[in-house]
Amino acid sequence: MNLAIKDIRHNLLRFVLTVFGVGLLMAATIGMLGMYRGIVYEALIVIDGIGADLWVVEGGKSGPFAESSAVPANLDRRVAGVAGVAATRRFIQYNQQFDVDGAPLRMSVTGVDYPSDSGSWIPLTAGRHVQSNRYEAIADKTLGLAVGDEIRLGRDSYTIVGVSTGQVDMGGDGLLFVTIPDAQVINQLLPSEAILLNRAAKGKTRMGLGDDTGSVAAVIVETLPGADKEVVRDAIKRWGDVEVLTQQDQETLLLDGRLGKLRVQILAFTTMTLLICCAVIALTIYTMTIEKVAQIALLKLIGARDRVIIGMIAQQAGMIGFCGLVLAIAISFTIYPRFPRTVLITQSDLGVLSLVLMALSLAASWFAIRRALAVRAQEVLA
Repeated sequence: MNLAIKDIRHNLLRFVLTVFGVGLLMAATIGMLGMYRGIVYEALIVIDGIGADLWVVEGGKSGPFAESSAVPANLDRRVAGVAGVAATRRFIQYNQQFDVDGAPLRMSVTGVDYPSDSGSWIPLTAGRHVQSNRYEAIADKTLGLAVGDEIRLGRDSYTIVGVSTGQVDMGGDGLLFVTIPDAQVINQLLPSEAILLNRAAKGKTRMGLGDDTGSVAAVIVETLPGADKEVVRDAIKRWGDVEVLTQQDQETLLLDGRLGKLRVQILAFTTMTLLICCAVIALTIYTMTIEKVAQIALLKLIGARDRVIIGMIAQQAGMIGFCGLVLAIAISFTIYPRFPRTVLITQSDLGVLSLVLMALSLAASWFAIRRALAVRAQEVLA
């Protein structure tokens, strides 16, 4: 019979409790990594899905996602005349809380430039995409709205014509897609106190401009097939009053800027949790080894080689790590899908965590192995 399994059966309760503790710690680790992956996924939903080659934003700004940006609403006409540009679309997005049916509802209002953009890139679970320039909306399912519902925002009512899935912003608030004119009207609805403050600040609105023609956060550029994006980018940047960002620039600004500190924190907590798992396994294996010093001495007395004893201890540590990992994965896939925010568990993360945990488990057995090798055969008579 395998000595490691036989010894585990002798200390079954301790083994089960240790596996349970390691499993909970690893489940927390998987959850932290999954939460970060989920935040990144939600932050990049629009950037990856809208089909933009270039983003034209306010000069000196890194908008419209990493920070606020405001450009004239007719800037798309200027951009459309640049050589190599296939199409342009205006873009607006801002987060605001509204009173819906007497209850506060926070959402991220996102403008689609109908008719050039009907929102066909938005994944729907019900209804259709936008087919009118005014008063139609697509709501993410997290907002709790259904096709046919009417939602009053400010002075106007908007009919929900489609329900999307997985369309939320970095804060987890559902996206409400409306046309650019509707988004501008909603954005201009400010409380009286805010209007006075904005007048004192030279008439700025939430997106930066307060003129009568309105403003947008950015202009989306699609380049012609075969066109050099860098050449188009440089041509627009030479105007001097705008900044031009690529899709990769937008992702970098979010991941290394707004989410950079969060990534460091998640990494620190993950490292701490793994070290605690290592300490728990090391303590358990060392205690089990101390309790069977006489049995180890007997094994040596009858001629058992050191590799037999080392194998027994290493196998016990590996079993604790493996069983704890299996429990953690079971907990993760049972609980995390029910969380209100996206917890994205990837196979690569699970693979890396598995390798790290097994390595730490074997490393944790070193203390017990060192103590076992120090046992002398004569101690069986003690």
